Amino acid sequence: MRENDKYSEAYELIKKGYQYQRRGRISAAIRTYRKSLKILPTAEAHTFLGWAFSLQGRYDKAIEECYRAIDLDEDYGNPYNDLGYYFTIYKKYDEALEWLTKAINAKRYEERHLAYYNLGKIYELKGDWFKAVRYYYQSYQINPSFIEGSDATLRLQGVLN
Repeated sequence: MRENDKYSEAYELIKKGYQYQRRGRISAAIRTYRKSLKILPTAEAHTFLGWAFSLQGRYDKAIEECYRAIDLDEDYGNPYNDLGYYFTIYKKYDEALEWLTKAINAKRYEERHLAYYNLGKIYELKGDWFKAVRYYYQSYQINPSFIEGSDATLRLQGVLN
């Protein structure tokens, strides 16, 4: 199989896995992401596989997949954001902050607003509401259709007034 064919087939499987995942068919998504990885290991497939594991509550497996993704492509921002989220679940806020900062600075990251929002959540949990508001607001500024960022900004601003 030519390299272009492998690439196309691997990414088609990632899309198919994502569709399974959106429909709640997590086990089918996991199988499909693994098929993609057998054809061509990519940061995207490892990250999406990790996300699927997280939906099953298997955060240690999700974290492993994010590390694999970063090993393949350190410019891809999604696994950094996901690691930040997973470490937040474990209440390892300082580690989460490190990973989310890397997500914000990643060269290739289309969902950057999520990292800002997640930083806002951590600062809110840590009781630094002023920083939390700034990060929530930035998430909304980056993506004005991201209502969660706007809602969190307004909610916290209301508490601070």
